Amino acid sequence: MNIPDDAFYGLLTRALQRRGGQTLQRTLYHALRGAMLDGSLQAHSRLPGSRAIALRLRVSRNTINAALEQLATEGYLLRDRLGSRVAQLPAAADVAPPPAEKIVLPARLQQLPPGPRRDSPALAFTPGTPAVNYFPLPLWRRLLDRVLREEGSALLGYGDSAGEWPLRAAIARHLALSRGIHCDAGQVVITEGALEGLNLCTHLLSEAGDVAWLEDPGYFGARSAFLTAGLRIKTMAIDDEGMAFPGDAPEIPRLIFTSPSHQYPTGKLLSASRRLALLTFASEQGAWIIEDDYDSEFRYSSEPIPAMLGMVKNAPVVYLGTFSKTLFPSLRIGFMVMPQALAVAAQPAIRALLRGGHRTEQRALAWFIEEGHYARHLAAMRRLYRRRQAQLCDALAQELAAPHRILGGEGGLHLTVEIAGIDDVQVAERARQYQLAPAALSRFYLNPQSGKTGLVLGYGNTSASQFAPAVRALNRIITPPRRGQG
Repeated sequence: MNIPDDAFYGLLTRALQRRGGQTLQRTLYHALRGAMLDGSLQAHSRLPGSRAIALRLRVSRNTINAALEQLATEGYLLRDRLGSRVAQLPAAADVAPPPAEKIVLPARLQQLPPGPRRDSPALAFTPGTPAVNYFPLPLWRRLLDRVLREEGSALLGYGDSAGEWPLRAAIARHLALSRGIHCDAGQVVITEGALEGLNLCTHLLSEAGDVAWLEDPGYFGARSAFLTAGLRIKTMAIDDEGMAFPGDAPEIPRLIFTSPSHQYPTGKLLSASRRLALLTFASEQGAWIIEDDYDSEFRYSSEPIPAMLGMVKNAPVVYLGTFSKTLFPSLRIGFMVMPQALAVAAQPAIRALLRGGHRTEQRALAWFIEEGHYARHLAAMRRLYRRRQAQLCDALAQELAAPHRILGGEGGLHLTVEIAGIDDVQVAERARQYQLAPAALSRFYLNPQSGKTGLVLGYGNTSASQFAPAVRALNRIITPPRRGQG
């Protein structure tokens, strides 16, 4: 042995004195391994016998042997009938990592928009966050218990790649009543939120290099999905009739992403004439429309607008929906509805690309929908959000001195406030000092430098009592008082 007995036992004794909550075996293992790695115990050094170590440390011999066997299994020790000796290990300098270098991600990832922060709990004015404190947790807990009681361990496997059949059937029935979409359960695929549905669309319907049309300003997730799939994005401006698109595009798109019922973030509604024109264009050109039915459930001035998928027969439309906004975000359950022919053709790919999961939650959600709880919850949330939207408009009128224009007042969970000439990114960052998390409007444009400026204010998760002081704080950031003013 290359260190004296006293030093060897001193090393182990100190380790045992500092072991905290670790077992004796793990403490001895770590102490010996560390000494071998730092060179205190050099290669070919022979250790005392396990009996001698046990007597000296007053520890069970079985504990000593277990630690030595683990070291031998990992290759640190060589054990034979003569005892244990340290194996030949590379010098520490030989295994040291090279100096850190700057990691460069692929070019398509460098173009991704900055993802939104996910505070927990969510800060006031966070866009896209529902009033989770109004969700009926006791009822949800009873449904989960019921599913586990009735299904038990049968739900612990992967399940169908396309999702649980009872939930797919419940969604199909719900869409027929609420969105005018007549489909069967086989056309529905359960996804982990709307973004996974978007990614699945890019795999099923496009090739790298294809053109994709995207609303501008528009949804971060769609931009990210298209860029990572290697698609070339062409932006379509938003006006009072929704997405404005050319009738004679120089490059025919393969994918067209639109949120026609409540455009994000402007809240504009795609007019009936443009919907029909877009459906005709896509049919004639062999393009696919991805219809993101964002916030369609929360419309306050009229009945919900029928979905594009249900407007004409054999529409080249894939419909995306999610329960993140209507129930709660961490549920991570969304869905997509495909035309019958695509659903049949896509089955093998879906089995290869998706893995079933969240089976208990999916079964509970199926009961939640079928027993009418979902419809009642939507009605209650619609009333709550309608009140909150009106109260936020009042607070903006009273407290925001900067000239502004409010967009998106027909429904949804947010209001977009256009404010010309401000650094909205800096305003949004400074707002976090006040525990506020509005989004900068310019960030929703493909080219933020040429986009309009303003703030996207989510009111779903923010009580009305917070509106006036919160808008007052934003006003101070946007138009700070001049020196000498109170």
